[in-house]
Amino acid sequence: MAGLNVSIAFFFLVVGVCQVLRCLSKRLLSPGTYGCLARELAGSLQLCMSYLELRMLVDIGPWGGGFGPDVVLTLLFLLFMVHGASFDGASANPTICLQEFLLLESNLAATAAKLLAQGAGTGTGWAVTKLYWSWELTHFHFIQNLIASECSSSIHTSLHHATFVEGTCSFLFHLVLLKLRQSHPMYRVPSLAATVTFLTYTAGPFTGAFFNPALATAATFHCLGSSFWDYVQVYWLGPLTGMLAALLLYQGNIPRLFQKNLLYSQRSKYKIPKTRMVAHVDSDRSPQKRKGEKSDSKPRA
Repeated sequence: MAGLNVSIAFFFLVVGVCQVLRCLSKRLLSPGTYGCLARELAGSLQLCMSYLELRMLVDIGPWGGGFGPDVVLTLLFLLFMVHGASFDGASANPTICLQEFLLLESNLAATAAKLLAQGAGTGTGWAVTKLYWSWELTHFHFIQNLIASECSSSIHTSLHHATFVEGTCSFLFHLVLLKLRQSHPMYRVPSLAATVTFLTYTAGPFTGAFFNPALATAATFHCLGSSFWDYVQVYWLGPLTGMLAALLLYQGNIPRLFQKNLLYSQRSKYKIPKTRMVAHVDSDRSPQKRKGEKSDSKPRA
């Protein structure tokens, strides 16, 4: 278990360093620069390094460390709880940035800056993690260095099925995200962490369950077994299609592209037709009117 303890210490170190980076950049940079660049770069760096170390435990842990998937899934849930609490609003996911752009919550320049920061963060995270593995602090890292040059593709099913799996994972993740985006972090963070853990457990054997184009690019695009365009179809087009489907189902439209609601009626269910209201008023007044007519028909003394 010594190797697992080193990995847990690495997770704490990554989160601590990225938190310091966020605090310093928040003080030194303007709010716009921090929100578009520094915050996304720190979040993507934290996510990429944590995921690569966790994936190494998934690949080597069962036969090299003697622990099963329950340990890795527990670590995954706890890591995403920490990510949700420490990201300070960063998405670290290109599909979330594009979703915010389509919802008119971000302009084109800010979205492009976030995408560049996410790419830089994941690329830096991959390079730093490779350097950390080269130190071979545990036997896990020693084995990882031996097999790193011959890593295989994460696609373990047909291309169309893999695209469907990544698209479905992205669809469910974004649907939960849209439903909970206005909720209190106390409820949103564990719900999203549980969703990611469940999707990883279900879809992991087929595609690795990335549903994050930037993370998938850093983690698996360099591995043999699939072409670049296969990776693009599965890990870029699949999650993007799932996000668009979730947004269309939840909103009924895509605000950046068109305002008309295609799925849901805009009429209020509490609106009462005017003719019915008039008839109702007339029916309420008719007894009083008849009563008044009877009283007028009585002879006066």
